[in-house]
Amino acid sequence: MSDIIILDNKDQNTRIEWKKKDSAFLTKLNNIFMSFQKMKIRDKVIFYRLLSVMLDSWMTIIKALSILEKQEKNKSTKLMYQDFLIKLKEWKSFSECMEKYSISFTESETGMVRSWEKTWKLNDVLLSIADQIEKISSIMWKLKGALIYPAIIMVVVMWVIIVMMVFVVPKLLEIFENKDALPASTKLLIAISDFLLSYWWTLVIWIFISYIFLAVWIQTEEWKFYFDKFKLNIPKFWLLYQKYILSKFARVFSNLIASWVSIVESLRIVSGSLSNEIYRQRILLLMEDVKTWIKIRESIDSDPLFPDMMVQMIQVWEQTATLDKTIVKVADFYDEQFTLTVSTINKLIEPLIIVFLAVTVWFIAISIMQPIMWMADQISKS
Repeated sequence: MSDIIILDNKDQNTRIEWKKKDSAFLTKLNNIFMSFQKMKIRDKVIFYRLLSVMLDSWMTIIKALSILEKQEKNKSTKLMYQDFLIKLKEWKSFSECMEKYSISFTESETGMVRSWEKTWKLNDVLLSIADQIEKISSIMWKLKGALIYPAIIMVVVMWVIIVMMVFVVPKLLEIFENKDALPASTKLLIAISDFLLSYWWTLVIWIFISYIFLAVWIQTEEWKFYFDKFKLNIPKFWLLYQKYILSKFARVFSNLIASWVSIVESLRIVSGSLSNEIYRQRILLLMEDVKTWIKIRESIDSDPLFPDMMVQMIQVWEQTATLDKTIVKVADFYDEQFTLTVSTINKLIEPLIIVFLAVTVWFIAISIMQPIMWMADQISKS
């Protein structure tokens, strides 16, 4: 009897050990997945600002992160703070902690922090990073808003047209028996309606395949270059897109220079932060020119990617040695110009969409009313 009890105890201990191992494995797996979750822009701005305030109050970075970790409700961010604390207690630098979470912290942010860690003025650079993120994200949301607004309206209009073609038009056209005698516009309307009724599934498959193809195609380096070049060749969008890129370039570059990062290293970091392949390659070429002691102004002069105003401002810097203060004014200028351009484009898009909708409704109305009027005329004559 006692032997049986011992075996049961062994089995129970074995099960407890396996449960502990499973729990530890699941915890590690959960931590790995959470480490890949990107920190939201709003949360990151709050993180930088709160950390800056606490460091400005002569609080150690370990104490400041401990306070943030206790107050944090998001599990993935809380785990990140805990990992930061472990590494800082192992005498790792704050920039080294940030490098592990490159999905949340950009290379420019890490580079700025790395440059200021030795000066004991980390709080100043954290405020600069927070301001930079807020201004760049504001511009980015304006750009997305300028594109999303007309896209949503066009999608709604297309859905209204599809509903009319599938449910309304077939009922109205049932009154016509001899469809061969109908006008060309009415025949076209019937053909579109029949296609949507019979082959709607092919349209859905075609849209899905096209989306997958474009999503994969744009990610390739060669085609990304051509797609970015195409975006820069669209007249109005070129002006909007160029202002966004130049604003981001000027703001990130000025903050890196102000953080005592070398010009060559700053250009390398900035090239990776831009979303356009044309500008990325051009800035890398600029970096190579700077390495050979060619001035920035001489390298970008007469280049259509860089307007004359930016070239002149950089020339002023080269004469006064105040690049960080000079080029940030360029960023502010392009921010204002970007806002004005977005407003202008929105004002132009609204009447164009109204005209498109009016022409579409007019075509459907004429295609339906023309044969009805012809039938009424024939009946009156008979």
